Amino acid sequence: MLKAKKRKLNILLIALILILAMSLTGCGNSKSSCNGYSKQSFYFDTICELTIYCFSEGVYDGNSEDDFEAACDEVIADAFKLMSEYEKTLSRTIEGSDVDMINKSGGKAVKVSAETLEVIKKGKEFGDVSGGAFDITIGKASELWDFHESLDESAEAEVPSEDALLEASEHIDYRKVIIDENAGTVKLEDPEMMLDLGGIAKGYIADKIAEFLRSRGVVSAIVNLGGNIEVIGGKTAGYVSGDQEEADFILGIRDPDSETGDLLGVLPGKDVTVVTSGTYERFIEVDGVKYHHILDPESGYPVDTDVFQVSIIAEAGHSVDCDGLSTTCLALGVEKGADLIRELDLDGRYGTIEAIFVTTDGEVIFTNENTAFIEN
Repeated sequence: MLKAKKRKLNILLIALILILAMSLTGCGNSKSSCNGYSKQSFYFDTICELTIYCFSEGVYDGNSEDDFEAACDEVIADAFKLMSEYEKTLSRTIEGSDVDMINKSGGKAVKVSAETLEVIKKGKEFGDVSGGAFDITIGKASELWDFHESLDESAEAEVPSEDALLEASEHIDYRKVIIDENAGTVKLEDPEMMLDLGGIAKGYIADKIAEFLRSRGVVSAIVNLGGNIEVIGGKTAGYVSGDQEEADFILGIRDPDSETGDLLGVLPGKDVTVVTSGTYERFIEVDGVKYHHILDPESGYPVDTDVFQVSIIAEAGHSVDCDGLSTTCLALGVEKGADLIRELDLDGRYGTIEAIFVTTDGEVIFTNENTAFIEN
């Protein structure tokens, strides 16, 4: 087990990371090189950014900056429309979504989209993988907490009552979610249950958006859904794929102790996905006590964990698995979480998979001593 001490970034490295990982908007004047074309929008309560570096040959006419940007605009606009559709389908809080209809069904079977079935099936899978630490029926408990209050200085945060959380926890059990794939329906055996797919949906959507970009001829790109990152190919030097070599993308892993955005280190890679989660991301503070957003299905309170941050790394196409596992590892703690990741990597069901943990004591632990991670 490899342990590491954090060191400060130097100015040169910061500049390099900003250029390679954070993505510049627009391309240079040279027709032979491109720094990527980026656009942002807001979905799933977070900023989502798509950056395209290169298309396959024959996707669009021309090889100029204007031609490239026009092609990117069209593809990214369609990708954002797709994100909006997924949000309207999978969000617990949007009225009329599949999840909303299931939660309000009173235990009746509800016909839903194939995508909703797929995400719920994945959610149940990670309920099994985690031994129940990850549970998509946490909705009745999560509804009692308002972690958005941490973003509003004028709001007065409140901790739900113990009785309310105890009552909610009695209606949490992913095994009581019944899927009928032939009929395309989902049923909650307990009518008081509520689904919340927030611990897995963004990863699923990142995979789907990357898949969509590939279908539109994109061969080099970064999909960043608020910390759920998936890269397509490697970083290319031109607008259109050809003989140029692909360099690794350089992806930054944030330092959870830094209030200024410093990085713990960088991870070079191609066709890779990285999902980073931490207990510092969403929380409220009441009477000097911080309550984070990862809830214990047994109590409805935030889990007691020694994980401050965890980054799950896998091959592209497995962002949904990384998403589920990042929440799972936060809930399980460092020892059990690291053991699970090593077991799954040997098992191979999610391809090659590894993790970087930062403990509450500031210790950095790798599940694979050969992780291609460059510390700062």
